[in-house]
Amino acid sequence: MTPSPNAAALLAWYDRHRRALPWRALPGERPDPYRVWLSEIMLQQTTVTAVKPYFASFLARFPSVEALAAAPSEEVMSAWAGLGYYSRARNLHACAKAVMAEHGGRFPETEEGLRTLPGIGAYTAAAVAAIAFDRHAAAVDGNVERVISRLYMLEMPMPAGRKAVAAATLALAPQDRPGDFAQALMDLGSTICTPRKPACALCPWRDPCRARQAGTQESFPRKLAKKEGALRRGAAFVVLRADGSVLLRTRPPKGLLGSMAEAPTTAWSAGHDPAGALKEAPIAASWLTANAPVRHVFTHFPLELTVLAAQAPAGAQAPEGMRFTPLGALDAEPLPTVMRKVIEAGLAVLGARPR
Repeated sequence: MTPSPNAAALLAWYDRHRRALPWRALPGERPDPYRVWLSEIMLQQTTVTAVKPYFASFLARFPSVEALAAAPSEEVMSAWAGLGYYSRARNLHACAKAVMAEHGGRFPETEEGLRTLPGIGAYTAAAVAAIAFDRHAAAVDGNVERVISRLYMLEMPMPAGRKAVAAATLALAPQDRPGDFAQALMDLGSTICTPRKPACALCPWRDPCRARQAGTQESFPRKLAKKEGALRRGAAFVVLRADGSVLLRTRPPKGLLGSMAEAPTTAWSAGHDPAGALKEAPIAASWLTANAPVRHVFTHFPLELTVLAAQAPAGAQAPEGMRFTPLGALDAEPLPTVMRKVIEAGLAVLGARPR
């Protein structure tokens, strides 16, 4: 007879093998809700390895929810630059302000209370409630989907199957140590129950795992095939002034890369006309074209930008709504990765380098 999975086996494994993470409280320590919340927002769609240095620098810059709420939005976006999915940074800032204004600087302790805050959805609310406040909750991320769907051989494809995963997770979660249980599930999925070649022999739930018994573990969770968005194209203009400054502008606050800095560009579209790109150039100049376009992949579509570069005299004024930023100050600008690539490509055409 197949044994049933239980929380005790997973928690015993976790006590021996828990990961040391900069946002995770040590055994016996009380978790800091601010650090838990910050890490959960950063970890959305992003790996632990990528988040670690950002978490450290962000925490040094904004050591408390009060400090984050009081910071200018430009500073928050600059600190986030390079981490991607920039709506998270805008929501993070809005959430910090709401915690200060509506909750006296203390995060709500329940899932329901947390869900009222900007940028906090079902998963984040459950994770913060469980980890920071030891509430009985089912925090279902990609790792938990994989573990639970294999454990019970759940056939419903994701994301439709998340309700079944959440119900199964909540049924397994103990009333005692629910925060450790939530983190144990995440660790199990990250280190043992991996997407490919899971280390089933080391898993504390190897015996009750139905997918392992059937030899089909790598086929779970079931997922519908993703439809890749159509390729969009555009042109980006890199203007280097003689005093070593680059022309930038700020994107609209809403939408893709909202409130981030960029080199001026044309619209990004599948029907982009390269021949007409210079009609949208920010200044009249002799433009040089980079040998290869800059390519970047967003969640919903790939992007290809032709980079055009030109020099401007030292006294040139920025067009309305734009600004010249010294090369040495680019790190302080909230430049997303794609725009850093664009500027590097433009400067290379002009024989210049970031300082």
